[in-house]
Amino acid sequence: MLTPEFYRAKFEPALSYQAYVATGKLEQQVNWNNAHARVHLSDPQRALIAGFTRRMPVLVISGTWCGDCVQQCPMLDHIARANLKAIDLRFLDRDVNKDLSERVMICGGLRVPTVIFLNEDFEFASILGDRTLSRYRAIAMKTLGAACALPGAEVPVDEAAATVADWIGEFERVSLMLRLSNKLRQRHED
Repeated sequence: MLTPEFYRAKFEPALSYQAYVATGKLEQQVNWNNAHARVHLSDPQRALIAGFTRRMPVLVISGTWCGDCVQQCPMLDHIARANLKAIDLRFLDRDVNKDLSERVMICGGLRVPTVIFLNEDFEFASILGDRTLSRYRAIAMKTLGAACALPGAEVPVDEAAATVADWIGEFERVSLMLRLSNKLRQRHED
């Protein structure tokens, strides 16, 4: 079990989205910037996210070289930007932070992106990674079915929209968990 002190110690030096992307090679930065430009949140999605009230530190273990990270981390940045008062999004390189990444392995591997949701006291709330349900469904259709994805092919818009919706759903789930927490309700007298 990781302690709030451990999470806080990892979170504080972690990088903002832009600073993290800047650590990648030029080609990686271009890929991340292009993927970021393709992400769009609907007005209802933005309104939902804007309604989150509890502070939610979100720590993303990633790799600038990772294809899944390139596709999904820009989505996380758009979600965070929709409510900067509540969502504090930070990034860590998986390989540089093995003391964390090895403790949150998924299916026995160092999967990325791995997103750790924390409460305002840096207590663990949730973890999701390396892909959302929509991403897994799309990959399964391409990999397990008759069609096979082409390397480097752009993610179809409908798949990307479904993946954004999945991520927003997890942010909402954690937001409601934090909003309904007895401890936090007593602290905030609400």
